[in-house]
Amino acid sequence: MQHSLRRLVVLLMLASIPTLAPAQDAPQQVRQQPQEKTAPAGPGVLSLLPADAVSEHTLDTGNRKLAYTATAGTLNLFDPGGQRMAALFYTSYVAMPQNGQPANRPLTFVFNGGPGAASAFLHLGLVGPKILDFGPTERDGANARLIDNPQSWLDFTDLVLIDPIGTGWSRTAKADDAKNFYGVKQDAQAIAKAIALYVAHSGRASSPKYLLGESYGGLRAAKVAGALSDEQGIVISGIVMLSPLIDGALTFGADRFALGAALQLPSLAAAELERRNAFSLQDLRAAEQFALTDYLTTLAGPAPKGAAAQAFYKRVAEMTGLPVDVVAKSRGFVRDAYVKHLRGSEQAIVSRYDVTLAAPDPYPESDAAHGDDPVLDGFVRAYGGAFAGYARNQLGYKTEMTYSLLADGVNGRWDWGKGGRAMVSASDDIRQLLATNPSFRLMIAQGYSDLVTPYASNKYIVDHLPDDLADRVAFKVYRGGHMLYTHGASRAAFTADAKAFYARDASAANN
Repeated sequence: MQHSLRRLVVLLMLASIPTLAPAQDAPQQVRQQPQEKTAPAGPGVLSLLPADAVSEHTLDTGNRKLAYTATAGTLNLFDPGGQRMAALFYTSYVAMPQNGQPANRPLTFVFNGGPGAASAFLHLGLVGPKILDFGPTERDGANARLIDNPQSWLDFTDLVLIDPIGTGWSRTAKADDAKNFYGVKQDAQAIAKAIALYVAHSGRASSPKYLLGESYGGLRAAKVAGALSDEQGIVISGIVMLSPLIDGALTFGADRFALGAALQLPSLAAAELERRNAFSLQDLRAAEQFALTDYLTTLAGPAPKGAAAQAFYKRVAEMTGLPVDVVAKSRGFVRDAYVKHLRGSEQAIVSRYDVTLAAPDPYPESDAAHGDDPVLDGFVRAYGGAFAGYARNQLGYKTEMTYSLLADGVNGRWDWGKGGRAMVSASDDIRQLLATNPSFRLMIAQGYSDLVTPYASNKYIVDHLPDDLADRVAFKVYRGGHMLYTHGASRAAFTADAKAFYARDASAANN
């Protein structure tokens, strides 16, 4: 009786896996790894994690049928006394060898950012063999459904998707120990250790290794690459960063100084062009030129007066879509104003993650922005329930633990290091990676209408790299916002560019 009551309490505390639309296809075969090949079940919440589940599937990429093995499981970390202290959940996809296919395919380790975001975003949004379809509007989370992803990156690289501690199903044995992983350095060391474990267990030491990180995951990728080299003896061949945080000084509070505001302006201009159905690269280049010339020097100097002020504020208002009185009130520093006022006349608020997307303002009577973000707290939340159902029904990974897509408590407890998040930076890490490894290459992908990590901020960083390093950095910008892969056309274009990025490295390796 006591055992049954305790089990009932656990079931009530840990929400059962959400139900998704019917599975698109059942795996051809699912098998659990023998328990002795994984860590013992306990202690604590780790007892809810099952043994690794291995299954076999096929994917039609349009050009060929790709057979692959999927593994959903955990990589275990131990304390100095040999006790299991944490488990990182991962999902791997490994293509089965085919005639004429190289035996040593690239191997890409994938993670999201936050800090506090699980990998389900990139997993079901971009790279995995299944993708979450949000319908004709590309934002209907309530009716989203899993479909095959013919543009899966599995076509050109094997994949290992990792959820950092506190996200997904990755946990510490003792709740209080989680804080030991919540920090720039600590997190990088833990992810590097998990990657080293996977490489050792799978016998992939000789495979070319890549990292893919989104948002904070971009900064994480640079830090992990350093930790892999310094602590695990693993050298990364390349990194793909999607909408990355690279330099905190250009991101956090950037609207308070002239250069930061100038680097944000092109994203607002791009969103306004999209709203008017008048997007053109020529007009956007003009906005970029204005941002780093007249706009920058005007913000950096004394406030303009008279006719000069009227002309300046009018130009900024026309370029961004903001009311001219809002622009004048903030002296042209517009970032804080755009959420509430950009579509204020329509009683709508826009998303920082994609300025082209708006939702009804739940508090139109207020002068300040309140409520959820139309993107981050809107349709993309469906990725969590979708992945939990997919893992259970198609990968055979069954646990009563709740899948944590966005763990807000992780971000709030993050150790950003000396100087806080405004001083965090991966710029030096990128320079060191390029300088010490002559074959290392970097690809940065951005969305035009992203105000979380504006594309011009990272372009500024790339433009200031030494010439002999910059030629190994590809910088790409696509229609869409922070999660540009929610737009089908941008997802396809990004995937095609990524495939070319990997192909170029494979060609160089064979010469």
